[in-house]
Amino acid sequence: MCGIVGILGSHEVAPLLVEALKRLEYRGYDSAGVATVAQGRLDRRRAVGKLANLSDLLVREPLPGRAGIGHTRWATHGAAVEANAHPHRSGRVCVVHNGIIENFRDLREDLALAGRFQTSETDTELVAMLTDRFLEDGLDPAEAVDRTLERLEGAYALLFLFEGEEDLLIAARKGSPLAIGHGDGEMFVGSDAIALAPFTDRITYLEEGDRAVVRRSGATIRDAAGSPVLRPARRIEAQAALVDKGGHRHFMGKEMAEQPATITRALDHYTSGTALRWPGDGIDFSGVQRLSLVACGTASYACLVARYWFEQIAGLPADVDVASEFRYRHPPLPPGTVALFVSQSGETADTLAALRYCQGKADRIVALVNVPESSIARESDLVLPLLAGPEICVASTKAFTSQLVVLALLALEAARQRGLLPADALTDALAALRSLPGLVNHALSLERDTRRIGRWLAEARDILFLGRGRMFPLALEGALKLKELSYIHAEAYASGELKHGPIALVDKSVPVIVMAPRDELFDKTVSNMQEVMARGGQVVLVTDREGRRIAGDGVRDAVVLPDVDPLWAPILYAVPAQLLAYHTAVAKGTDVDQPRNLAKSVTVE
Repeated sequence: MCGIVGILGSHEVAPLLVEALKRLEYRGYDSAGVATVAQGRLDRRRAVGKLANLSDLLVREPLPGRAGIGHTRWATHGAAVEANAHPHRSGRVCVVHNGIIENFRDLREDLALAGRFQTSETDTELVAMLTDRFLEDGLDPAEAVDRTLERLEGAYALLFLFEGEEDLLIAARKGSPLAIGHGDGEMFVGSDAIALAPFTDRITYLEEGDRAVVRRSGATIRDAAGSPVLRPARRIEAQAALVDKGGHRHFMGKEMAEQPATITRALDHYTSGTALRWPGDGIDFSGVQRLSLVACGTASYACLVARYWFEQIAGLPADVDVASEFRYRHPPLPPGTVALFVSQSGETADTLAALRYCQGKADRIVALVNVPESSIARESDLVLPLLAGPEICVASTKAFTSQLVVLALLALEAARQRGLLPADALTDALAALRSLPGLVNHALSLERDTRRIGRWLAEARDILFLGRGRMFPLALEGALKLKELSYIHAEAYASGELKHGPIALVDKSVPVIVMAPRDELFDKTVSNMQEVMARGGQVVLVTDREGRRIAGDGVRDAVVLPDVDPLWAPILYAVPAQLLAYHTAVAKGTDVDQPRNLAKSVTVE
């Protein structure tokens, strides 16, 4: 979601702040701004739209200073206009904020009674107003922030800059991530390591409830109870700095192309020869009675695929919940339940809240995340890193296929431990998985076919995706990708549900994309496809060569993939779903990497 950066530097910081904010563009934003302190004077610049607008403004109206904060905003409270852009200022205080202050109405009323009134529609401005009021009462900046935080309800990452203070930033987090970077006589604060990578490779992650007083000499951190604490500084991996497009037109193109390598990396990490290997003591599946898989968006579709694997291969009952609904059901977690949470960022607010609901209830909490130092990782009993590397495009591609690979290996481990997978069958299954990087590489070569189909899809108003069994979640993922990137209305259905209502939508103007590997449900899927074509539906068949020969008569177009073990077909078939969405969006001219209204990391409910 919103991006935060702060610098106590030895050079002019405004251009450095903008450069750091560019590295946070992947989170999604609609306005941006920076504030600095120079010769004791606090000033700011803000602009709506892309960072180029802010850069142009800074050329016309330079902002001097060696201490500053910056922000990219994704609108929650109030429209995307300059008055609502961060940083927000009140008197001697500037604040940038990621999150939502839930009791903003009460704060606004209290401040109005004291004669203080907002100039924006945001909840963040109230934080600045409240802090400035405490400063006027004679408190120093750290005391004023403490008093302010006592009044706040909700989720936040906050960074404060004060007039007259050229060697001071104050940071606080509750529910949203924030990290401190250590330099040589310089200090940095950012939403994540990617923002700070050009400046330092030594990062301290703030824990839930932490607040930090940051000076060039270092940071003093206190926990939620106000007690001084030492948080370790960690070296971040060099790949955190690799956020260029690598010669591709879009980050999404680069990240799709990286999938053979990221799948190989996950397989190499979790397997050795014909054996599976896990960090720590892994999971003892012998006593597990039920898996509870929880995630949001694309990650939830990975969990839906995995449910088939856990139940079909390992005979292990599995539930899948959307994280934003999970804890509000108050689901019982009987003995023998392992709770599994999947998140690319490891900071997804709903998923983190669901994890905390499970603490003390589930036998074990396991996290599949792409950021091993994330909040979800730190609060789990076992962390299984996805090893996909930084994913910049808002729409997930390589993280999704890495999620599927790790979940597939977990299902094999569960089957092995439960006595349902003999050694030779495990060897065969691992061999089939190891063939995937080559198959994915072949699928990525189908650019010409998917580009041609994408140009046609770009003319549609509505598109349907169909799949059965393990391919139903892939249909859901395909529809989501198309909606995210092209803004075309798309829906996905289990093929067998067509006659229960959705077939009423079918006519010659509605493209229907059918995901149909030659698995045990292929014939049924083809029958459903024939029902679509009998009503004038324009079918794009995604299948293999033999499937095209058997069922291709009458389809408008086809994407022909190489043969794959049907069990692992969802991993391969994710690629054409991505390519179709990508080329449709390119044909429509939409912003592929940063679709409107979307954010990469959803850190508020």
